[in-house]
Amino acid sequence: MTIDFTNTNLLWTSILAETLYRLGLTIAIICPGSRSAPLTVAFANHPEIEAIPILDERSAAFFALGLARQRHVPVVLVCTSGTAGANFFPAVIEARESQVPLLVITADRPPELRDCNAGQAINQNHLYGSFSNGYTELALPSLDSKMLQYLRQTLIHAWEQTLYPVAGPVHLNQPFREPLAPLPEPQAQAQSLSFNPTHFFTSLPRTDVPTKHPYSPSPSLSLHPTPPSLPLSIWHSCQQGLIIAGPSQPTHPEAYCKAIAQLSQSLNYPVLAEGLSPLRNYADLNPHLITTYDVILRNAGLAEKLSPEVVIRIGEMPTSKQLRTWLEKTQPRQWIIAPGGRNLDPLHGLTTHLRLTLDDLVSRLDQTPTVNPYTEAWCAADAQVRDAIDQVMNNTRDLFEGKVAWLLSKILPPDTPLFISSSMPVRDVEFFWSPSNSRTKPFFNRGANGIDGSLSTALGIAHRQPPSVMLTGDLALLHDTNGFLLKTAFQGHLTILLINNQGGGIFEMLPIAAFDPPFETFFATPQAVDFATLCAAYGVEHERIQDWDQLAQRLNPLPDSGMRVLEICTDRKADAQWRQNNLGTFAANIALHPYAR
Repeated sequence: MTIDFTNTNLLWTSILAETLYRLGLTIAIICPGSRSAPLTVAFANHPEIEAIPILDERSAAFFALGLARQRHVPVVLVCTSGTAGANFFPAVIEARESQVPLLVITADRPPELRDCNAGQAINQNHLYGSFSNGYTELALPSLDSKMLQYLRQTLIHAWEQTLYPVAGPVHLNQPFREPLAPLPEPQAQAQSLSFNPTHFFTSLPRTDVPTKHPYSPSPSLSLHPTPPSLPLSIWHSCQQGLIIAGPSQPTHPEAYCKAIAQLSQSLNYPVLAEGLSPLRNYADLNPHLITTYDVILRNAGLAEKLSPEVVIRIGEMPTSKQLRTWLEKTQPRQWIIAPGGRNLDPLHGLTTHLRLTLDDLVSRLDQTPTVNPYTEAWCAADAQVRDAIDQVMNNTRDLFEGKVAWLLSKILPPDTPLFISSSMPVRDVEFFWSPSNSRTKPFFNRGANGIDGSLSTALGIAHRQPPSVMLTGDLALLHDTNGFLLKTAFQGHLTILLINNQGGGIFEMLPIAAFDPPFETFFATPQAVDFATLCAAYGVEHERIQDWDQLAQRLNPLPDSGMRVLEICTDRKADAQWRQNNLGTFAANIALHPYAR
C-alpha cells in the first residue's frame, strides 16, 4: 500500500491510485504535463500499477484502448489540462461504440483560474458529451476525512460505470491548486498519524474484475430481470433459418464458438461467420460453418433460392455489404442476441432484440436436430467457393493484397493475436480468410470503423502478450505513425504487415472511382512515403517483401520481442480489378445443390 502524505495533492492522488488498484486497476497510461503532476507521481510511485508514459495523447488513448480491449479490464488514461484531453476524443468514441472500459482522468485548473485568460485552460466539463458512460468533476483535493471518503466512493462508482450496464469510457475531471510538485506541507504530513488505511480500504479488497457472462465481448448486464421468452417453436419449425455471427472479441473465444456450435446443431441452421469473428479459427467445432457467403450472395439466382425465413444474429451486423443488401431485400424475421440496450438493427427490419447473453440462450435450447436440405445447400455452395478461392490463391504469384489475408489464415502460429485495420484489410479478411483450427485471435476497431489510432491500438493489444501481428494499409499506418514512439515502453512483439498500395484502396471499390477528377487526388489520396526511411527515423526494423515464400518465412515463427514492419507493395487499381473479376467468377461457377435448383 502506497499512501503519500507529502502534501494535500499527493495524499489525495495516492488514495485515488490505491482505490483504483484495489478495484482491479493494473495499468495507467500517463501523458506528460504540469497540471497533472500529482496524478503522474501517484501512479508512477504505486508499486503494483504499471505506469506507462506516452507523449502523444491520441496515440496514448488508442494504446489504452488496445490494452483494455485485450484484457477486458479498465485502463486509466491521464493527461494535463487544456487541449490534451481533446486528443483523447477519437479513442473515447471508439471505446463507447465498441464497449471497451476506459477511465479517463483529465487534470484541470481550479475554478478561480477558469474563464480568466489563464494559460492552458479550456472548459473541460462534459468534454466527451454523450460518448461517456459517466462524467464527474471531482472536488479539489482536501485533507478532510469526509472528503477523502467522498473520493473513495466516487471512484468506486466511476469504476462500475466503465463496466455496467454496458462497458465504455468514463470521464473524471480533476482540478488541482498549487503546489503541483511534491513539496512538503506539514499539515498533510501530520495526517499520517491519524489516517488508518486498513479501516479506510476495508470495503475494497483487491479482487479480479468480474465477468458475468463468459461469451460477452465485455462484462455487461441484461436489461431484463428475468430472461425473455424464446420463440423455440418458430425456430425449430423453420426449414429456412440461419445464424449470422458478426464481429466479436469475446473474453473466452473457444467457449463462445462452442455455444454457437451448440445453437447451430440444435436448430440445424448454417452459421454465416464474419471474418472478424473467432468462429473461423475454431472451425472443427461447427460442421455448418459458412465463410464465403459474400461470394455466394453475388450469384443472384442462388441468393434468391437461399432467402431465409428466420435469422438469428449473434451481436453486431457483419461487414459484408452483399449480406446487408440481401437481408434488406429478403426481409426475414430476425432475432438479435445481445445484452445491453443498444439498437443493433441498421436495416430496420422485422427485428426483435432478445436482451440476453449467448450462454443464457444455449442453456435453454431443445436438443432436437433434424436433417435440413437448406443447410446442406449452403454447405455445398460454401465448399465449392472455398475450393475455388484456394486454387486461385495457390496459383497467384503476383503480390495481390487479398492473398495476404488468405495466407495469414494458413500460416500464422497458433493463438496469434491479430489486429486488423479498418478499410480494405477487414474486407479482404471477410472475403478470403479460410476456416481452420488456428485459434487466431482477431482484434479490430469497428465501433466507429475509423482508421485513426490503428498502430497504437495494435501495440496495446500486443503489450505483454504472445507475439502479435497487425494487418494494415499504408494510409492507416501513416495516420498513426506517432504510435512508433511507444517502442521504448512496449513489451512483447508486433509484426506490422503493411500493404502499401499508395493510397486508399477501399475507394477503388466504390462508385466514386469512376469519376476522375476528383477521385485520385481527393479520395485515393496517393502518397509516396519511403517507409524504410520512416521506420529508420523511429528505430523500427523494416523489410520489403518480394514474394510469398519470403512472407511465409517471416510470419512463422514470429520473433519474441521488438517491433518490425514487413512492407508488401501492391497495385491498387489492379487489385480492385482482380476482386471485381474473380469474386464474380467464383459466384457464377457455383453448381447448384438439388435444394436450390
